[in-house]
Amino acid sequence: MSVVGFDLGNESCIVAVARQRGIDVVLNEESKRETPAIVCFGDKQRFIGTAGAASSTMNPKNSISQIKRLLGRKFSDPELQSDLASFPFRVTEGPDGFPLVHARFLGEERTFTPTQLLAMVLSNLKGIAEGNLKAAVVDCCIGIPVYFSDLQRRAVLDAATIAGLRPLRLFHETTATALAYGIYKTDLPEHDQLNVAFVDVGHASMQVSIVGYKKGQLKMLSHAYDRSLGGRDFDEALFKHFAAKFKEEYKIDVYQNARACLRLRVACEKLKKVLSANPEAPLNIECLMDEKDVRGFIKREEFEQISAPVLERVKGPLEKALAEAGLTTENVHFVEVVGSGSRVPAIIKIITEFFGKEPRRTMNASECVARGCALQCAILSPTFKVREFQVNEGFPFSIALSWKPDSQNSGPQHTVVFPKGNAIPSVKALTFYRSSTFEVDVLYVDTGDTQIPQKISTYTIGPFQPSKGEKAKLKVKVRLNIHGIVTVDSAMMLDEEDVEVPVSSVNEAPKDATKMDTDDAPSGPSGTDVNMQEPKSADTTEGATAAENGAQEPEEKSVPMETDAKVEPSKKKVKKIAVPVNELVYGALPAADLEKAVEKEYEMALQDRVMEETKEKKNAVEAYVYDMRNKLYDKYNDFVTPEEKEGLIARLQEVEDWLYEDGEDETKGVYIAKLEELKMIGDPIEARYKEWMERGSAFDQLFYCINSFREAALSNDQKFEHIDISEKQKVINECSEAENWLRERKQQQDALPKFANPVLLVSDLKKKAETLDRFCKPIMTKPKPAPKPQTPPPQTPPPQPETQAPEPQTPEQQQDGAGATGEPASEGGAQEASGEQMDTDKPENSAEASA
Repeated sequence: MSVVGFDLGNESCIVAVARQRGIDVVLNEESKRETPAIVCFGDKQRFIGTAGAASSTMNPKNSISQIKRLLGRKFSDPELQSDLASFPFRVTEGPDGFPLVHARFLGEERTFTPTQLLAMVLSNLKGIAEGNLKAAVVDCCIGIPVYFSDLQRRAVLDAATIAGLRPLRLFHETTATALAYGIYKTDLPEHDQLNVAFVDVGHASMQVSIVGYKKGQLKMLSHAYDRSLGGRDFDEALFKHFAAKFKEEYKIDVYQNARACLRLRVACEKLKKVLSANPEAPLNIECLMDEKDVRGFIKREEFEQISAPVLERVKGPLEKALAEAGLTTENVHFVEVVGSGSRVPAIIKIITEFFGKEPRRTMNASECVARGCALQCAILSPTFKVREFQVNEGFPFSIALSWKPDSQNSGPQHTVVFPKGNAIPSVKALTFYRSSTFEVDVLYVDTGDTQIPQKISTYTIGPFQPSKGEKAKLKVKVRLNIHGIVTVDSAMMLDEEDVEVPVSSVNEAPKDATKMDTDDAPSGPSGTDVNMQEPKSADTTEGATAAENGAQEPEEKSVPMETDAKVEPSKKKVKKIAVPVNELVYGALPAADLEKAVEKEYEMALQDRVMEETKEKKNAVEAYVYDMRNKLYDKYNDFVTPEEKEGLIARLQEVEDWLYEDGEDETKGVYIAKLEELKMIGDPIEARYKEWMERGSAFDQLFYCINSFREAALSNDQKFEHIDISEKQKVINECSEAENWLRERKQQQDALPKFANPVLLVSDLKKKAETLDRFCKPIMTKPKPAPKPQTPPPQTPPPQPETQAPEPQTPEQQQDGAGATGEPASEGGAQEASGEQMDTDKPENSAEASA
């Protein structure tokens, strides 16, 4: 499976992949680490990423950027309306109240949703990752801002689905940075907590988080943010300053020209970067508008003055994060600054004054989020073994459930199910007593952010039929999943009935009884209220909840009655019945529309691929024209007749003129046909040249093969002695025949001019060499026959009397006996060692020698 992390920035994106040696940031087709988050629509295809950025200057009204700012937000959103004023492209309100982006594509005006545009960016990033990994990319981890609402998170998931990706997790950018920082630290304390503040100033937003580290884990202590404070605000301050200056000095209004606006914004961004390292910087733009060149100059002090309203907002998120973490500046041990917008010296000065310590830059400011996402993907993937490191993520908002009670007199009731800072993922269960179908609303509460819509979704639970005509007891399971999206997962009706059982078995509690099935009766005055979260399961996390335990049980379980009458011959049987749950998410993309979006993306990707292939074929025709013309005057000059050369050059010139006139915009098939037509004339010339270049080495190879086999057949070397004379003669005859063929063909070839078609082809020479080798090699490499196996002499044991004791011998007799027995032994041993046949005429001596 793929292990990839995507950092979806407002201006640019970064792709990181996990490898065996660590995390690598992937280079795009231009060998750059950052890829612009831009989609440019042309007349025949889309240009995404680096290609889109290159096209945006020439086609600003169809170049869509800052897509992240449009995602999951109402058209009436004040922040969105503020952004639209600086966008060169057109955005209108759709029928559902969400923005629609207008662009001219394939010769007609089209509209696209922000989700579709984000899917295009993700498709491009996916292609970059696949090109680097040389494998399909599906599983990934995508970084998102911590302030993204439920609807925005769903939009990112939908965009990933359209792009053919399957996110294992939508990972908060602040947490990704914290993970990339902490997982490599080997000196984290075991008992004390190391507190680190991360200040991330991006292109369009600022996020602050305070993280507590211990050995092998991190815990998010607080989140704070300003969703509209980033590097682009400083660019905008410079843009407005110079736009007013140029209007006064040069009498030009850049607001009236989209291309001039775009060029000035790009120049202001570069100017900001120069001012980050220098006390002053110039601005020069040639032919900005109305054929006028403009010049400007600004000092850092003046830049900070015009940026004062932006700089004043930096302190707010810092104070909020510190207050929510319950810490003082002395308790924050380190401050880390990341993000592309964090390089402005004035911001660093404010952060230093607030925390009383110098911010550090131990991480790559632009790549830390992508690296953290790739690390999280590796942790979630079975493909990699990652160092044990626990990420205790906290949800930045409070989530409540609201419902209308059965009683008509009382108003809606609600309870906070997931308080701010709740662990992600998490599951909680609620108990309801209802007689008929009812609705539950999921809401944001106390967000302190007016841009986040309060109502998330509504769930209709039912229909169901209580068995005894009274109110049914229902268990509702609510999940905050790994992406930070809240859903009502399931509802279960618990139907209890009394069953007569023997007295002896009443006191035995069943092994499978669950806490979920033994809740107390409702405590409200009307008896119809909700048992809020169960005490036992209120803080349980995913995978270990009472609700899940209950769902995994068979339909019927026995639960002991909570009564003091332990001898009563009855107990309760609980029957679990699943109740339908219907979801309505406000503003979410319906499943049918999602399928249509997937099909549209596939069609557009196919169109892009066809156009790219058409360009490749057109370029191939153009390259062939230039290449062949140069070679005709150079290396092919001797291999073509003057008439052929003149005719082919004229044809090449004709095709070149066609390419820049009528053939400028043709189909792929036309270019293929044109190239084949030229090759029909040029290929024979190229073949003659190639034959002439390779013929010498092929001739030498065959000649060497003939001589080698002939010398081996005529050789007196011992290694060929075992080969029969007649076999050797066959080899000599075959070599002579090949040599005669070669000499005859060579004479014919040498008599021909270079521009004539050859009679001695390289393929013929190679084939002749292979034929000769196939015939001669088995003969000349025939192995020697194996030597005949030696037969050992028959051995008979010497006669030994069984009962007679040996007679004593004199020393002379002992010496004679030793000589008699030892002499044949050494003789036989020597014969055996030399491989000669042993003398078997003396059985006694052989037997004695063996003995």
